Amino acid sequence: MIKLLVQRFAELEQQLKAVELTKKHHRNEMGMEFDLVDEGAFLSWSVKAHSLLVSSCGADSTHVLAFAKAEVPAVYASNHDVLIRVRAVFLAAKEDFEGGYLASVKGLVRAEVFDSELEQASELLAAGYFSAAAVVAGVVLETTLRNMCAERGIPAGKLDKINADLVKDGAYSVLVQKQVTALAGIRNSAAHGKVGEFAAADVGNMISEVRRFVSDRVG
Repeated sequence: MIKLLVQRFAELEQQLKAVELTKKHHRNEMGMEFDLVDEGAFLSWSVKAHSLLVSSCGADSTHVLAFAKAEVPAVYASNHDVLIRVRAVFLAAKEDFEGGYLASVKGLVRAEVFDSELEQASELLAAGYFSAAAVVAGVVLETTLRNMCAERGIPAGKLDKINADLVKDGAYSVLVQKQVTALAGIRNSAAHGKVGEFAAADVGNMISEVRRFVSDRVG
């Protein structure tokens, strides 16, 4: 995902340069001089750029809000003047995203790492190593919970405690808390070699539930 977004930033930067090349100088009947770019091409680029900023920075991010503000033309401003303003915001967002300075980037990296680990868990399960698969999935779950606590300023502790603390902080519901407890129970049984307490099907469901949990809360 990160590679695709970086690629998209590069593509739109080149498309913006193409829009700038359509610039033509004009003078109105009052003698005022100004530059205009192709209106359709600029509008098309703006829509795509706004969508990219939402995907990469977040809908409520400073970058998206600044882009929307820059799109509003000042009195007597031409669309080329608007282009200069939105270009500044777009390039700032591109630099921050590629530099890894945005919280959204950290979330995407984390999500990709977790997805890779859950794929490993699925492969272990398919090969018959369902205890190992449960442990790997359990590590992803606990790491996600601990990251959520760190982001919310909740002190570290045992899994049961941080699970309860996250509910108190409004991170998720009591129902989700019970699901997390059940998933952690499978991981604990697997880690202690208590293979009689769960089956391969339970691990398969566990991997799916952990994937859903991570997807809903990371990135």
